[in-house]
Amino acid sequence: MIRVRVPLDLHAVTAAGSAAFALATPLRVRELLAFAVREAIGARAPRDTFERTMRSMLAGLAAGDFDVHIDGRRFRDVESVVLCDGVADVRFFLNSERARRSVRYSPTSR
Repeated sequence: MIRVRVPLDLHAVTAAGSAAFALATPLRVRELLAFAVREAIGARAPRDTFERTMRSMLAGLAAGDFDVHIDGRRFRDVESVVLCDGVADVRFFLNSERARRSVRYSPTSR
């Protein structure tokens, strides 16, 4: 699990004039995944490392290799919008078919 701090959308607060937007921020899954990658590889990691990691992660998600769960909800589309409040928990789960293919059984295991 990667815990991601969600930035406050001050523009939405001032434009709508509502404090409700200060409590929850709508973000696309793609943006949350970028925050999670940055958190995982570190803020000081080179930009090209970040970009390569994002490309491979988005390609794997598009291919159905894994699912992303954000605050307990499953997402497969990076353009979906998630409503977050302060911190989001991002988890990656292998697709069950993919996981079955990657498990190797030895002849002696039961």
